[in-house]
Amino acid sequence: MDVKARTNDTADRAAAAGGTDVAAAAGSTDPDVGLRAVAALRVLAERLEILQVDNARRLGWSWQDIAERLGVTKQTVHRKHGRRSRGQR
Repeated sequence: MDVKARTNDTADRAAAAGGTDVAAAAGSTDPDVGLRAVAALRVLAERLEILQVDNARRLGWSWQDIAERLGVTKQTVHRKHGRRSRGQR
């Protein structure tokens, strides 16, 4: 299994466990464990962002509203999520 597959697998397990195991692993003194956990948290955060942006767009939120909550510009959030969410409204 390659690194990306292991990271995705770890993120899947973290999501199923509520993220507690991977969050604890991120603080490990073993760099191998800690860095894998950090990578898994990144994947999990990205999935959650996609989920919540899609939810917000379905509920009619503007790109500006979403961007403010994420702490980014409207252009940044639209560039990242606009193509995927066009068909969802």
